[in-house]
Amino acid sequence: MSVEQTLRNLEEKINANPHAVNGFHAVYHFLISGAESGNYQVTFAGNQASYVKGTPDEAKCTLELSDENFIKLVEGTLNPTVAFMMGKVKIKGELGYSLKLQTILSAYQS
Repeated sequence: MSVEQTLRNLEEKINANPHAVNGFHAVYHFLISGAESGNYQVTFAGNQASYVKGTPDEAKCTLELSDENFIKLVEGTLNPTVAFMMGKVKIKGELGYSLKLQTILSAYQS
């Protein structure tokens, strides 16, 4: 699965059942390296999620990781804490928002 398809699937799951993002508002940036490198912005607002390619707005939290690790992170096969400790994921900004992101992702992993 591609990075964009992974983001599209996550957006659809969240918007179909926004229980984990109710009342939450934040902007995240994902700086992806590897074969599918690119920058993406994910926004949680109005009990919905959306993503765009690029980083037009200021983010509360920025994650830098490879395309493979991004897909594993969203699918739940990569432990975010271990990945951070091993340097597979770099986090900039407010660390508390990365923990909230982990909670959101866990809620939508099938």
